[in-house]
Amino acid sequence: MEANRKIELTGVIQGVGFRPFVYQLARRYGLRGFVQNSCTGVTLEVEGKEYAIEAFLEALQDELPPLARIDRIESRKGVYAGYTDFQILQSKIEKEKHALIPPDIATCDHCLEEMNDPANRRYHYPFINCTDCGPRYSIIETVPYDRPNTSMRFFSMCEACKAEYTDPTNRRYHAQPIGCWECGPCLSLWDKNEELRVKSEELIGVVSQLILGGNIVAVKGVGGYHLVCDATNDEAVQKMRERKRRPSKPYAVMVADIAMALGVAKINAQEKKLLLSKERPIVLLDQSKNQNPKPKISQLVAPNLSRIGLFLPYTPLHVLLLKKLNRPLVATSANVTDEPLCTDRESLEKLSGVYDCILDHDRRIVNGCDDSVVMVVKGQTIILRRARGYAPSSIKLPFRLSRKVLALGANQKSTIAIGFDNEAILSPHIGDLDTIDSIAYFEKNIQTLERIYDFKPDIVLHDLHPNYESTKYALVHYQNTQGVQHHYAHILGVMAEKQLTGKVLGVAFDGTGYGDDKVNGIAREGALGYDHLWGGEFLICDPQGYERVAHFDYFKLLGGDKAIREPRRVALSLLFDCFGREATKLDSPAIRAFTPAELKLHYQAWQKGLNAPLTSSTGRLFDAVASLTGVCQVMSFEGESGMLLEELYDASVQGVYPFSIEYGKISFLKMIEEITMEPDVKVAVSKFFHTLVEIIYALHQQVDLPLVLSGGVFQNRVLLELVLDKIPDAILPNEIPPNDGGIALGQVMFGLNEIR
Repeated sequence: MEANRKIELTGVIQGVGFRPFVYQLARRYGLRGFVQNSCTGVTLEVEGKEYAIEAFLEALQDELPPLARIDRIESRKGVYAGYTDFQILQSKIEKEKHALIPPDIATCDHCLEEMNDPANRRYHYPFINCTDCGPRYSIIETVPYDRPNTSMRFFSMCEACKAEYTDPTNRRYHAQPIGCWECGPCLSLWDKNEELRVKSEELIGVVSQLILGGNIVAVKGVGGYHLVCDATNDEAVQKMRERKRRPSKPYAVMVADIAMALGVAKINAQEKKLLLSKERPIVLLDQSKNQNPKPKISQLVAPNLSRIGLFLPYTPLHVLLLKKLNRPLVATSANVTDEPLCTDRESLEKLSGVYDCILDHDRRIVNGCDDSVVMVVKGQTIILRRARGYAPSSIKLPFRLSRKVLALGANQKSTIAIGFDNEAILSPHIGDLDTIDSIAYFEKNIQTLERIYDFKPDIVLHDLHPNYESTKYALVHYQNTQGVQHHYAHILGVMAEKQLTGKVLGVAFDGTGYGDDKVNGIAREGALGYDHLWGGEFLICDPQGYERVAHFDYFKLLGGDKAIREPRRVALSLLFDCFGREATKLDSPAIRAFTPAELKLHYQAWQKGLNAPLTSSTGRLFDAVASLTGVCQVMSFEGESGMLLEELYDASVQGVYPFSIEYGKISFLKMIEEITMEPDVKVAVSKFFHTLVEIIYALHQQVDLPLVLSGGVFQNRVLLELVLDKIPDAILPNEIPPNDGGIALGQVMFGLNEIR
């Protein structure tokens, strides 16, 4: 007996070779009907023997293409229509757009084999791709993911490419970025604003010689430009630092293959898997202890640090360049500090004083996307920057949303998210919203998601901080808005990822977050309006709300925002808390960092609370310890103090400093006093780490709930390792960053409930 089955699927099933996969499965089982892309996913109808349809459905889920993911499958019996064959129909355009956009994926092994085959027509073609790899998000303008909806619409396929594109049995069937030497994107070399006349087949060789000569080259990739130089050349790296005004922040290094990576760093099995994964993130690794590493990376790449960020080439262009050079490259994002990644030559002009020439191409980048950054801690992958390869992608929510939600995140490490049904779609990393260009890029990302999905939010959620640009944007551009407390959003983000709906003890440690202090239900005026700056928080949370059960006792940030960049100011404030005016007589690195006149002025400001907001920030505690131990007085980049403290941790040092927890306040001034008197820096730093862990453990013992950790401080590898040693079942985010890049997902989770 012949049967008919109508099937609807959602997930990552467009632009990943899913329809030809369905076509070939249908032929295998002798089925007739059709498969078709829609704006919500894929629709198909099959007719044939009932047992054949059941086998087809089983294989549909068990034999997926490498990049495909089915989130939902609905199958129902239909009316027999008498189809005579199986066809792939043209995409169906609908009003509702829920189809998921696949991220950009590294070049697959099949394409690399073809690119290295002299007999292949795409030999050394720097834009080779297929349905299993290549650009996706960076070229898409709207869904469904068809060539006319991408920046590839400007390239007319040659007959050979068209034959592959229209053949359902071919690996490049409907591979939207398909092209070749004859019809696809091509490279060009520019000396600032003038194109240099170099033959296509000679370009890689010419650029390689320029890099070997110590030049800095701006190389256009998938989601933007890299600034590239020889990572083994001290002079070239120093020139990059001077020109980019980046004195010590570590650079990422691109290596040709895993063998070269193993010559530079110690790599375990999980880290190796990440390096070779289709996402190709930057992986933070321990540098090799080999006295004669091959190749030898310049010490200027990651000064004073034992860890280095490595990644493998993820585009054919990068592969060709690294193969020609056979040495590692500094490959840092081409952007002005705190501004978005440059995606065209016009935006790149701001960096004209940094690079010597440009290796460009003519495929337009529709959506910029930076490199992702990850690390492995105790067998867990921690995403520090969620971008190329990982985003945009959806995260399933533990409930179904009753309304459409737009979440605008925070101000640092900005991301945005939209939520509908039980899906949250997170944007790639946007960056810090500190400049006009970064705010414009933030707005562009909102418009991109709203355009692609024809999305009009019912409610817009934002941070409570009134001075955050994301908050200002929400209040100016939308009417139905609501603020979500920063640290609550941190914990909710992890709960959303882990599908948690019950109560948890959330520990949110970060640098800054607008608080929610209340006295008898009435807001208490603080330094920034009505609330203090939180950052050392213990919250009992569920999706309905939270209770702040403990926090680090408040201390003053001398100079307000200046204290965020100057650890010495935080240390000085805490020394005043401990010793009063007598602190100025101490023999401490923090005291020596100021002149006597400065000490006098700062003491007066501390006494009177002038430009000295109160904070409970764990991030600022790290700064204070870095200053007290003489490690860092003024930071040249965010997080520098924590990285340097990591380097000083000594596992042989045991013991903790004194602390107390009374009425929800965690007092740590005795710890500050003892650190001030400790002559051994490694002992001071190591006991500081142990003390933080002991505080978490003590409160976890008091509150018998699952422990959830989030906030930028939990990017610190040493702290994470120690917490997981002490509390192995602590819950960490693995799909979103612990930093503010995860705030938007938490805000969407807040949107699961009606406005409260």
